Amino acid sequence: MTTTIATIREKHDGTLSRSTGIRLWLRLLSCSTVIEKRLRRRLIERFDTTLPRFDVLAALDRHSEGMTLSALSRSLLVSGGNVTSIVQALVRDGYVDVTTAREDRRASIATLTPSGQTHFDALSAAHHGWIEAMLAEVTPDQRQLLFELLGAVKLSIAHADPGAA
Repeated sequence: MTTTIATIREKHDGTLSRSTGIRLWLRLLSCSTVIEKRLRRRLIERFDTTLPRFDVLAALDRHSEGMTLSALSRSLLVSGGNVTSIVQALVRDGYVDVTTAREDRRASIATLTPSGQTHFDALSAAHHGWIEAMLAEVTPDQRQLLFELLGAVKLSIAHADPGAA
């Protein structure tokens, strides 16, 4: 019996154009899309949570002093309304506390609760494991090279339209 390795399809099967730029974009898009879909599915299946909730908890974990909701939305590159509804759900679940900022009574500061920290630690460990498993066949040298090359791509994108997000 022959074993085949499942491959990840690319949009338009990667044949839309002979342009290496388009082909590169399609390859990046397919990898990113598959990774994100797998993470979303696993977070739902194993933790009954969503990727946006994970992202909010991760940002708060990196800022133990807390973050204003506006800083949180800027950090996650999403609208304030999106962050507010996610934070409210996390407050209801007991994972986040929201207090009024001392220096600006109009601003709200979100912080992880001890329960939220425990929950995030479990999510984070699983998340790291899933990412490592998906990248297991990429050597450390290849990872470093890809990281550096994607840095060049990121700079090229920024230089192409400096005012855009």
